[in-house]
Amino acid sequence: MQNRPYNFSAGPATMPEAVLAQAAAEMLDWQGSGMGVMEMSHRGKEFVSIATQAHNDIRELLAVPDEFHVLFMQGGGLGENAIVPMNLCGSVSGQPTNGPVLTDFVVTGGWSQKSAKEAARYSQATVVASNESNQHQTLPDPAQWRLSDRARYTHICSNETIHGVEFQTLPDMAALGSKAPLVVDCSSHIASRPMEWSKVGLAFAGAQKNLGPAGLTLVFVRDDLLDQAMDICPTAFNYKQVAANQSMYNTPPTYGIYMAGLVFQWLKNQGGVAAVEAVNVAKAELLYDCIDQSGLYENRVAKNCRSRMNVPFFLKDESLNDAFLATARERGLLQLKGHKSVGGMRASIYNAMPLEGVQALVDHMRDFEKTQA
Repeated sequence: MQNRPYNFSAGPATMPEAVLAQAAAEMLDWQGSGMGVMEMSHRGKEFVSIATQAHNDIRELLAVPDEFHVLFMQGGGLGENAIVPMNLCGSVSGQPTNGPVLTDFVVTGGWSQKSAKEAARYSQATVVASNESNQHQTLPDPAQWRLSDRARYTHICSNETIHGVEFQTLPDMAALGSKAPLVVDCSSHIASRPMEWSKVGLAFAGAQKNLGPAGLTLVFVRDDLLDQAMDICPTAFNYKQVAANQSMYNTPPTYGIYMAGLVFQWLKNQGGVAAVEAVNVAKAELLYDCIDQSGLYENRVAKNCRSRMNVPFFLKDESLNDAFLATARERGLLQLKGHKSVGGMRASIYNAMPLEGVQALVDHMRDFEKTQA
């Protein structure tokens, strides 16, 4: 067995071992400063250098256009479900709104369901398309979305962690005849593939799946969307204020930024997002091929929208679930139990999961199936 178990948790998730080792080495003294990062003033030169490097690295890694601000915030993805409408549903150019503010939501799983429900507290949120009728196993055809002419924005979750459904390409709102900016919750696959910025108005991601520890949230917001906040929006969550203060309006999640910065450097050392994407494709193909060729396991998601990051699968004989998980733990394969809302199994194979970890899982799956023959 490998020295360290393979952690398939959906989030907080496995992190690169090299990053954890560097953080451990710097815990008591960051680069001769005499301080650990958690002890630093967020306005001191030491931490400002850490934050600046992290900001520059993520812009480079994701090729973020100049017209987008990169914000380091708190609140997680669930927090952004409220923070986004509070920032985008106020007056525009100082002009009051006429009638209720409309927002459109495409529901493709548990997270977009939560997003629509939360936004309904701040806007007239409409579900314009949904895959609930087939248990979130496909993606609704954008040509069939019932978009509003007056929606302030259209929201999608580009990768559903629980149900394992992923947009392989983002919808083009202009091609759909909509002027509404696209808001993308990309928490569970950010930096696993390039981002199609020309189609995006705002994107957000909790860090705890692909970028670092829980507590840090990244927001990418286009210039023209900065000045539309509702009066009730807390100043600390107002994108315009956060951008104007370089994410330092309040004390930011300093250690989370530091850890994410180490992950960004690790990603650059791997060859960048394009190189990491190639490995992600290989990992996903290896695992899905194992499932599809099996008589014991099944994945129920349509092949054209299967997630590369979160692979749910089921044992056709569910009485074997506990035995499967127990023997997996014995082989150093952790956190494979599926989400409580859907059951079964789930392997989250984020950027930090090496190909060897997926191979170890596939070996276990095949060996376990042989014992049931």
